[in-house]
Amino acid sequence: MERVLPGVIELTAAHPAQTVFTHFIPLEKPEEGRGAWKRYYQRWANMTLSVLDRNLVDLVPPLAKFAPPAKIVDKRVYSPWNATNLSEVLQSGRIDTLIVTGGETDVCVLSTVLGAIDFGYRVILVKDGLCSSADETHDALMTVYSSRYSQQVELVELQEVLLNWRP
Repeated sequence: MERVLPGVIELTAAHPAQTVFTHFIPLEKPEEGRGAWKRYYQRWANMTLSVLDRNLVDLVPPLAKFAPPAKIVDKRVYSPWNATNLSEVLQSGRIDTLIVTGGETDVCVLSTVLGAIDFGYRVILVKDGLCSSADETHDALMTVYSSRYSQQVELVELQEVLLNWRP
């Protein structure tokens, strides 16, 4: 996160009104989970709101200052497409291209990208704006994005986005 945050801040500062933060919020208690999520939270009870420092769940302060005008879409699962208003937010803005940054490359970003592909969005991944807690799976997903999804996902550097993004 420390490595990519300055670039994400720069990109957000350049286009705050066109920014949507998808924000993962864990459950309060493990027993609130269903199916695999219940097993997940039983195993990782320290990742529930009843245990976790709530400040760790907030957007990092350098990004939170952009909302508003940036929008925040809260989610309880990896995908921002399930049980959220993300589709409505994007449709109301007549959005057809998503520029994706964030973490984790191999979890929430993956879920975001696959859903965006399914909805037919042009997907641009900012290579130096993505991070994960595991370098090995981050690198593996970057390879998958560039090879397996090469017709549906574009991988670019932050500076290329900044130079070419015209609102």
